[in-house]
Amino acid sequence: MRHGDKINNLGRKKAHREALMSNMASQLIMHKRIVTTHAKAKALRTYIEPLITKTKKVESKEQIMHNHRIVFSYLQDKTAVKELFTEIGPKVAARPGGYTRIIKLGIRLGDNAERAMIELVDYNEIYGKGVAAAAEPAKKTRRSGGAKKKAAATEEAPAAEAPAAEAPAAEEAQATSEESTASE
Repeated sequence: MRHGDKINNLGRKKAHREALMSNMASQLIMHKRIVTTHAKAKALRTYIEPLITKTKKVESKEQIMHNHRIVFSYLQDKTAVKELFTEIGPKVAARPGGYTRIIKLGIRLGDNAERAMIELVDYNEIYGKGVAAAAEPAKKTRRSGGAKKKAAATEEAPAAEAPAAEAPAAEEAQATSEESTASE
């Protein structure tokens, strides 16, 4: 029975599982997204999110070095640790958690395993644009007189655009009259 056993062993012994998670976490940090099986992606999420949380700003220099050493003990890759603390850490500093996203990709042809892409949320340009658009303030209701203000603005706008529209038309008419006199 596996009552209370919350870790997914992924069909591996402990040392092999830790090496797998370390390698996958390093590759996720370096490439910002990787494609793997869905089970491995879910296991990787629980492995890497606490490491990303350790990259957030702390007061003392000793605490910073302590966090570097802790993260290095998990990843065993100096370049990944440097990338994590210099590039990813400052970018996710304002985010309260949920640094990764898992997107299902269907099944793998060879063994019918369910594939998934795990990626860092702040490094996706497609979904990042929608977040900025959602940050706009909500539309005002009719009670605030928004429709009246909008109607007044549209009445003023054509009046302001009319003289500007007439000026180019007058210049065109003058240019055509000069061309006709020049051709004669």
